Amino acid sequence: MLEFAVVAPLLFLCFFAAFEFCRVAMIKHTTGNAVYEGCRKAIIPGGTSRDAINEARQVMNTLGITEFNIQVKPRQIVSKTRSITVRIEVPLDENSFVPNQFVAGKSIIRELTLTREGSRGIVNPSALDHKP
Repeated sequence: MLEFAVVAPLLFLCFFAAFEFCRVAMIKHTTGNAVYEGCRKAIIPGGTSRDAINEARQVMNTLGITEFNIQVKPRQIVSKTRSITVRIEVPLDENSFVPNQFVAGKSIIRELTLTREGSRGIVNPSALDHKP
């Protein structure tokens, strides 16, 4: 009994710490995937910042993450927009199953910038007439 009383708290501490670190890793990878999917949705012709936010939110919800902040730049995507940036910040305090001091006050931040489809081909029409 004495051995169990000494070892059990350490065993449970290790178990919950491992569980929480795995959860943080899952949040980190899901956030990276959400940023990518949101950005991909916005860079296609006709894509909007609302499409990017909805797609990123859908990916984040697959893991049950409820508290996060999504930003899309520029807010208004027009035909001349060259690139889209999606940024997601996930505060770990609100998304942790087990409150602990390892992730207290920390956030996972992921950001991705992609060039819009079709914008690479935008050239100066007068440059086409000039042959080197």
